[in-house]
Amino acid sequence: MVTKKELLKDTIKHVDIKSFDATPIINSYKHMSFSSRDLARAAEIYDMMLKEKDGAVILTLAGSSSAGGCMQVYVDLVKNNMIDAIVATGASIVDMDFFEALGFKHYQGTPFIDDNMLRDLYVDRIYDTYIDEENLKTCDAIIGKIADSLEPRPHSSREFIREMGRYLTKHSKKKDSLVQVAFEKGVPIFCPAFSDSSAGFGLVYHQWHAKNSKYVTIDSVKDFLEVTKIKMKSPTSGLLMIGGGVPKNFAQDTVVCAEVLGKDVPMHKYAVQITVADVRDGACSSSTLKEASSWGKVDTTYEQMVYSEATMSLPLLASYAYHKGTWKNRKARNYAAYLDSLKNPSDL
Repeated sequence: MVTKKELLKDTIKHVDIKSFDATPIINSYKHMSFSSRDLARAAEIYDMMLKEKDGAVILTLAGSSSAGGCMQVYVDLVKNNMIDAIVATGASIVDMDFFEALGFKHYQGTPFIDDNMLRDLYVDRIYDTYIDEENLKTCDAIIGKIADSLEPRPHSSREFIREMGRYLTKHSKKKDSLVQVAFEKGVPIFCPAFSDSSAGFGLVYHQWHAKNSKYVTIDSVKDFLEVTKIKMKSPTSGLLMIGGGVPKNFAQDTVVCAEVLGKDVPMHKYAVQITVADVRDGACSSSTLKEASSWGKVDTTYEQMVYSEATMSLPLLASYAYHKGTWKNRKARNYAAYLDSLKNPSDL
């Protein structure tokens, strides 16, 4: 029987978009067909987002591309002012990024294995990637510890993740984590379904042991309002969407939410989505960007769907944008400081 040590020996290496220039291949793709041309247009649209003088670029992140080797991609985009805000799944932020910041790893594995054996060894599987369940429990406990240190009141996930970033400035084993870099750059991270992750276990533990029913809760409505405030503050906005799910719709819905609040804001001017979801089942995650236009969310002039698995196409798109160098003329938006400065829900 294979041992746990044998299973967890080959670590995932995260791709470095700075180490190669994808400009030539993306430029070649512009003259091809099918998905290659779609990816080239998506890369051009992302570069257009970066050219907007006062525009906001929002990354939405779902799926397991971080665990699969794209973690450094997101860090480099934040470091170089190529992303101004992030809406993500809790797993992407906690189980993957924060997890590695604590010194833990993801490992190369295989889907062709006895999953009952993995369960016995406390090894969790994400398709062909392995995680040590015992390390995840340590991550859960640290989330609970952070919750114990906070004022017992409702916090937005952004506020909680900010404290995770603050914690990492003193305790991280890996300095280049998305949570810490975003904290240091003033890039807010929102996780609308925060408890659907390792954070959920830590927060449940925190509440279970709380005294006098005083404990931290996560206010997803405040998240929605804060993301909408970013949209209302920005003359133009663009979405770079990896996968679908709650993050995709949450960011798109800010246009409709602003309208509900009596504020006339334009639809998201730019939108790129990289996904493998099929459009035929009517699910939100597979809805096209043209469909989003019917809801008043996304303009159809500069939008592009890319039907591709993200670990293959995202590094090319990001490397192209990085080596084009448009980001060098962008200033940090520091939306985190802006949101922290607002005292009342109706403040702008």
